[in-house]
Amino acid sequence: MNTWDVVIVGAGAAGLFCAGVAGQRGLKVLVIDHSDKIAEKIRISGGGRCNFTNRLLDASAPQKHFISQNPHFCRSALSRYTPQDFIDLVQKHGIAFHEKHKGQLFCDHSAEDIIRMLLAECEAGGVDIRTGCSVKSVQAPTEEKTHYTLETTQGNLHTTSVVVATGGLSIPKIGASDWGYRIASQFGLRLVERRPGLVPLTFDGDAWAPYAQLAGLALPVGIETGEKKNRMHFDEDLLFTHRGLSGPGVLQISSYWQEGTPIRLNLAPEVNLPERLQEAKLRSKKLLGNELATLVPSRLAEAWVSQDPALQRTAAEVPDKALNKLAEALSNWQLTPNGSEGYKKAEVTLGGVDTRDVSSQTMESKQPGLYFIGEVIDVTGWLGGYNFQWAWASAHACAVALHCPTERHGSA
Repeated sequence: MNTWDVVIVGAGAAGLFCAGVAGQRGLKVLVIDHSDKIAEKIRISGGGRCNFTNRLLDASAPQKHFISQNPHFCRSALSRYTPQDFIDLVQKHGIAFHEKHKGQLFCDHSAEDIIRMLLAECEAGGVDIRTGCSVKSVQAPTEEKTHYTLETTQGNLHTTSVVVATGGLSIPKIGASDWGYRIASQFGLRLVERRPGLVPLTFDGDAWAPYAQLAGLALPVGIETGEKKNRMHFDEDLLFTHRGLSGPGVLQISSYWQEGTPIRLNLAPEVNLPERLQEAKLRSKKLLGNELATLVPSRLAEAWVSQDPALQRTAAEVPDKALNKLAEALSNWQLTPNGSEGYKKAEVTLGGVDTRDVSSQTMESKQPGLYFIGEVIDVTGWLGGYNFQWAWASAHACAVALHCPTERHGSA
């Protein structure tokens, strides 16, 4: 009764999608999850509308959009199951969606549409799903015993294949766990150091005090970190918070930022500040702060002008040196975060199961019959639907590679 072709641990995006595909191939599939509610990360993603893929993903050059010690690892799966493949599935289920920004696709209605779709695919494959089921131990097959045995809080399970789809450490309040990493270690797989990714950055309280008043202000910026070959740049929105910086631009750069190093911001990327400020000096009798407020948000202008008495006069009266210093500060603001908001606010986990120990074709690890898919692997996408596409693609690669016992279920 408790013998399965495959047991998938983790009922999130990757786990449920893998289950549906494998079940529809004829495998007897069980999905288990230690949480009582499935797919919580899907449910809260994209502001509740699930940014389910990105149509601009370039599968021929995945290193553009993915971070890994081996960025090319993800190419095989991503090129075999593309954003268009998933879009076709979404359309087949009649889910309305729209493109919001830079190829990012969101549900018109709710992330629940994607969850219902995945559950419908699982139902079509006869998949069994059990929640509130934690795994206590995993025993590998032996010469005498050809199956894996999973000791769980709902009894022992026997299976030919185990798929680990437990995600990363991000957002512990919805059930994140390190179980996948522990299982990888148990079977001798290497791990890449984990850290929070796509996460807001924080700054020293006293040094940040002049900018804490800007909390809630959002604006488009250029943001970068790193030097020379390692330099990364994004043009995205920035959001000031009481403790530091957030918004899409900061989340993107956080995955590349190294502790102790600075980030650089252009707070007026569409404006030639030195030129415009000099023009204002020649023609304007207004306070410099008022002129600056026509070039950047007024709260931002006020925060900068208030820090320097030389700027608190009419534009015509401000010395050239002070004007140039202001232009440089706003267009090349260099500051060093003291940390991040950590896993509680991180959207993803960087690092994970080392790709050297996993097949890029099948997601099977060097431990036969043990597979890893989704975020638990050392593959992390950019903000904007890339991580979901990795979940779908890695799950699909695994599902079509799983051994289908034709003698019991017919030809695959």
